[in-house]
Amino acid sequence: MKVLFVHQNFPGQYLHLARYLASVPGNQVVFITQRQQGELPGVKKIVYRPKRTITPQVHHYLRESEAAVLNAQEVARIAMDLRQSGFVPDVMLGHNGWGEIWYLRDIFPQAPLVGYFEFFYRLHGADVGFDPADPITPDTAPRLRTKNLGNLLALDTANLGQCPTQWQKTGYPKRYHPILHVIHEGIDTQVAAPDPQARLGIPNTDIQLAAGDEVVTYVARNLEPYRGFPVFMRSLPSILARRPNAHVVIVGGDDVSYGPRLSGGRTFRQDSLNELQGSLDLTRVHFLGRVPYPTFIKVLQVSRVHVYLTYPFVLSWSMLEAMSAGCLIVGSRTAPVEEVIRDCGNGLLVNFFSPAEIADRVVEALEEPHAHDSIRRNARRTVVDEYDLRTVCLPAHLHLLAALARQSHGPKRTSDSQLGIAPANARMNMI
Repeated sequence: MKVLFVHQNFPGQYLHLARYLASVPGNQVVFITQRQQGELPGVKKIVYRPKRTITPQVHHYLRESEAAVLNAQEVARIAMDLRQSGFVPDVMLGHNGWGEIWYLRDIFPQAPLVGYFEFFYRLHGADVGFDPADPITPDTAPRLRTKNLGNLLALDTANLGQCPTQWQKTGYPKRYHPILHVIHEGIDTQVAAPDPQARLGIPNTDIQLAAGDEVVTYVARNLEPYRGFPVFMRSLPSILARRPNAHVVIVGGDDVSYGPRLSGGRTFRQDSLNELQGSLDLTRVHFLGRVPYPTFIKVLQVSRVHVYLTYPFVLSWSMLEAMSAGCLIVGSRTAPVEEVIRDCGNGLLVNFFSPAEIADRVVEALEEPHAHDSIRRNARRTVVDEYDLRTVCLPAHLHLLAALARQSHGPKRTSDSQLGIAPANARMNMI
């Protein structure tokens, strides 16, 4: 089976699927990306860059669209080279967010395409207008409608789509729901698992934190408002004052993934520290920056309580990984968190905008170390039952690909083995 993946940030959401398919004898897996770093065994990676930057004076509604066209053109050129070399994929998969998949079926019209559809921009019911400090303006609605050009082009060209949560799927227009399948990328619950012996050393200090200590954790790709970082920081003075032995471990970079940047090159971390100057015991607040994955897992394993806050937006892998590691989650009462967490069942839900409520829930968890053990167990059980990589998500991906390949390549190719896809229970140990 020949498989073509496209994602500008290799391997993106395709880590597990690409690695698995490349491990099946006889498969050929090609991955087109902009990212130089990283390799996967058996995966041929082709790196590209757009030929030029966007036109300086292009209308600001169209900046992302022009950048996406430039990406799509370059991916199409690579696809033509692949076709010339004899590589014609049996199936193609790619994220729609940067335009890369738009022209693939013009090069390979017989190859089915599965698009990854993460978020459809809308004026109400999601991130826009969620924060009262960022009001909707007359410019907002037309800007968002134009921003969805890429979503609509990709929906038109894809045979099927994948969404990671039901809430993210429901954001797309209903006419497209029949082709959108809710399949999460999957959590490796054997790696993200509780470890009562876990220990975490804080760099450049003598501090060693262990499972069972009063450790509050917060994780985001970047420390920014979309993930509730300023609100979390405002909860810390109360937490630290009421729990003098507590330590706070914060993982995340100083860039901005979502939403506007601050002026003058300022970071949200420094802004929060300036705002709270004099009210934080910084000997107990530890900013680790971005960390290797094994360190991230250790952070979760020593956590007594893990705070996850988000605008109504895409769900972070880290929340599910924290649940899998047996963390007690204090999460925001927002979508799609509420799709996963049931208040007082497998986590605790709070008002996103209330530092006082966040602090109260965190302090309760620190005061009574075993009072929430059943919630921790339920959190892990939720992920094992509904998001486990080996038993749930990867088999669902393979089933989708097998059905799509059979549909596209006719009745003669009907068995999973002919497609290079083994039964789900036969090869999960290869990951």
